[in-house]
Amino acid sequence: MTIHSFALTPLISLIAGVLILVMPRLLNYIVALYLIVVGLLGLFPHLAS
Repeated sequence: MTIHSFALTPLISLIAGVLILVMPRLLNYIVALYLIVVGLLGLFPHLAS
């Protein structure tokens, strides 16, 4: 079973949204983690493949 990146992004967003609704304090950690991952993928594009 393979999950393509176009299907993974909405799934991560949905899970993050539910977690933020349940635990609003988690928003800081989710945003920070997202920014770190996007920054690393921007600096090292070979990690995405």
